[in-house]
Amino acid sequence: MIKRLWLFLTAHIDGFLLGTVCLLMLLGLFVLYSATGQSPAKTSNQFASMLIALAAMWGVSKVPPQHLMRLSMPMYFLGIILLILVAVFGEVVNGARRWLYIGVTRIQPGELMKIAVPLMLAWYFDKHETALRLRNYVVATLLLLVPVALIARQPDLGTAILIAASGFYVLFLAGLSWRIMLSLVALGLASLPVLWTVLRDYQRQRILTLLDPSTDPLGAGYHTIQSTIAVGSGGVAGKGWLNGTQSHLEFLPERHTDFVFAVFSEEFGLMGNLVLLALYALVIARGLVIASNASTLFARLMAGAITLTFFTYAFVNMAMVSGLLPIVGVPLPLVSYGGTALVTICLGFGILMSIQTHKKLVKT
Repeated sequence: MIKRLWLFLTAHIDGFLLGTVCLLMLLGLFVLYSATGQSPAKTSNQFASMLIALAAMWGVSKVPPQHLMRLSMPMYFLGIILLILVAVFGEVVNGARRWLYIGVTRIQPGELMKIAVPLMLAWYFDKHETALRLRNYVVATLLLLVPVALIARQPDLGTAILIAASGFYVLFLAGLSWRIMLSLVALGLASLPVLWTVLRDYQRQRILTLLDPSTDPLGAGYHTIQSTIAVGSGGVAGKGWLNGTQSHLEFLPERHTDFVFAVFSEEFGLMGNLVLLALYALVIARGLVIASNASTLFARLMAGAITLTFFTYAFVNMAMVSGLLPIVGVPLPLVSYGGTALVTICLGFGILMSIQTHKKLVKT
C-alpha cells in the first residue's frame, strides 16, 4: 500500500528538476525571513504559497501533452477575454488596472497568459509543422502582439516583457530565420523615437534614471541607487544572514518582492550569488535537456519557451537590481515574495515534467 502510494506520488515527477526547484524555494524562505524584518506571518504565507505551487506542478505533470494541446486555444481566448474585461471593469491599484474581481476573489489575467501564449503558439506551429510559411510566422506574431499590447496598456511592462519573450522564443525555436529577426531588430531600433512618445512619463523617467540615477537620487533614482549599494556592500562573503544594513535600516524599498536579490547579495555576498546562479543554471540546463529530448514539435517548443522564459525572469530581475536595466517590476523567480508568480512558474515546470515523462504524444 505504501509502495503504491509512493509510486503514485512520484510518477511523472522529474526528481532532478524538483530537487533544484525546492532548493531555490528553501533559499527564498531564508532570505524572505530576513527581508520581511523576520516576519513569521509573511514567511508562513510564502511557505503556504510554495506548497500550493508544488501541488499545482504535481497536478500538471500528470496531464499528458496531448491534453495540454487541446487546452491551448480555450486558454488563450479565455485569457484575451479576461484582459478585455480588465481594461473595461478592472480595479485600479497604484495607478495600474491589472486586477479583475470574479466572485469573492480577484485574479490577474496577465499571469494566465504567461502559460497560455506559448501554449497557443506551440499548438499553432505544431498544427502547421509540415508546411511552415512566412505567413504562419506573421499570424503567430499577431497572436503574440494582441495580449502583449493589452497587458502593456494596463500598464504592466514587466509581465508584457515576459510574455513577449516567451512568444519570441517559440518563434525562434520554430525556425524563424536570422534574416527576419535581424530585420525586426533594425525595425525596432528605428521605431524607438515613436515608442518614446508612447511611453508614460514614469516609464521614460525610469529609462533616464538608468542612464544617470544621480539626477534624481531621492525620487526616480532612489531604488536603483539603494539596490546597487546593497549589492556592492555584500563583498565576497556577505554581511551574514539577518545582518544586512540596507534592508534592516529600511533604505531598500520593495525588499521582499522585486528587490529581494539586493537583500540576498548584501547578506550572502559574491559566494552566495554564485550558489544562486548555479541553482538557476541547473534548472535551465535541465529544461533545455528536456526540450532537446522532446518527441514532438509542440513539446519541444513548449519546453524551450518555458525554460528560456525562466531564464529571462532571473536575468531581468538581477540586471534591474544591479542597475543594468530599467526597473520593470519583474520578481526573482522562486525567491521573491508572492504566490501568483510562484504558481505560474511551477505550472510551467509541471508542463516540463509532463513532456519529459510522457514521451509518446498522439496527434489530435
